Amino acid sequence: MTIVNNVNRWIVQYLMLCTVVFCFQAMVQVAHAADASIGEHTLANGMRVIVKTDRRAPVVVSMVWYKVGSVDEVNGVTGVAHVLEHMMFKGTKSNPKADFSKLVAAVGGRDNAFTSRDYTGYFQTVQKSQLPLMLKMEADRMVNTLITQEEFAKEIKVVMEERRMRTDDRARSVVFEQLMATALRAHPYRIPTVGWMNDLQNMNAEDARAFYEKWYAPNNATLVVVGDVSHDEVFKLAQEHFGPHKTKILPQRKPQDEPPQTGIRRITVKAPAEQPYFVMAYRSPKLEDAERDWEPYALDMLASVFDGNGASRFSRELIRGTQVASSVDASYDGVGRGPAFFYFSGVPTSGKTVQQLEQAVRNEVKKVIDDGVTEEELKRIKAQVIASRVYERDSMFFQARQIGSMETSGYSYKVIDLMTEKFKAVTAEQVRDVARKYLIDDTLTVAYLDPQPVGERKPAAPTAGVRHAQ
Repeated sequence: MTIVNNVNRWIVQYLMLCTVVFCFQAMVQVAHAADASIGEHTLANGMRVIVKTDRRAPVVVSMVWYKVGSVDEVNGVTGVAHVLEHMMFKGTKSNPKADFSKLVAAVGGRDNAFTSRDYTGYFQTVQKSQLPLMLKMEADRMVNTLITQEEFAKEIKVVMEERRMRTDDRARSVVFEQLMATALRAHPYRIPTVGWMNDLQNMNAEDARAFYEKWYAPNNATLVVVGDVSHDEVFKLAQEHFGPHKTKILPQRKPQDEPPQTGIRRITVKAPAEQPYFVMAYRSPKLEDAERDWEPYALDMLASVFDGNGASRFSRELIRGTQVASSVDASYDGVGRGPAFFYFSGVPTSGKTVQQLEQAVRNEVKKVIDDGVTEEELKRIKAQVIASRVYERDSMFFQARQIGSMETSGYSYKVIDLMTEKFKAVTAEQVRDVARKYLIDDTLTVAYLDPQPVGERKPAAPTAGVRHAQ
């Protein structure tokens, strides 16, 4: 997850009609006003409950977040967090034949789930009168999920097919997982969230059951509700349904620091594809202290300098200018429990090579290091960054997701508005400083895709860092 997503083109066009100063003032005021409606409560069993009132429609988004993901897996059972996510929809001791999603659909709602490196989340969007039922069902499957060998045998095949479709049959996904497996030698972020195929083939129901018993507990969970509700009514419902669950002693999470990288690493991946492709990943600092840190904010701004909108440097210089790239991107993933990276990726135009595109990207990096960015350029980027944060809050789902992901990744939802202020405070010199400090070969890993004829299928290759939404 990046700290800030790229702004949509129509937002950029709208901002061109505004002065930068006006946009800053208006948007920050909206952001502060929105977060004034948040309340929180912790149950006696350790489960956190965070509620944000948004009465624009008689709807609620309910999310239960577990602080467990692929980062908590061990060798031999990679992918088990994601497999368990699938099993959570298959019935409970009190309702063995229930299909969770069908029950939600029957009351006019929709639901889904996702597994990432750091967390697993389950959510429903329903008419507000159905919230008690959703919390009752979530509380039931928190402690009573049935994981039978019969159902497991069916679902593991679904997961393996998902891996084939989303990774093994997608050359760029294979490149990315091989990049992460090369960039990291010790930290479990090197393992794909969907799991290595061999581990999936040898997994059994007991593996999923053991993972469930170990990590699914109220004191390892956060309930986030956003919508047409009051704080007190949600706190009361949470106590009624989740309150009786007992606290568990959670496994000790030991530090898993990645050893320093001391030189550039390169790999080439051969896979059926129409076009060549490359990814560059620089080890970078992650956000540790949202109030005191400044480098992560500057790195996110740096990514927007290269690839923030249609007028960014990559679009202007590499796509429309020299036409060395048909697409080229920059991003920074500074929020998480593990190591952070600054990424470049791209596809060269016909007749150009990935080597030429890599060199063109390096040339743009050198320009920032040598000449910096102008204040006017940075002002435009800041306006776009703040705009994207404000417009995203039009979605109740995004509000809930933002709160839950921050909390479960080890931060606090209370820093969301502070982060907007920190982005505003980034200087042009700081952007130049982080480029000079972190975009260096000693911490760089580069992966090239060498496209093979599409008709040829190679044996399935292992994968990394893929997030799932069921």
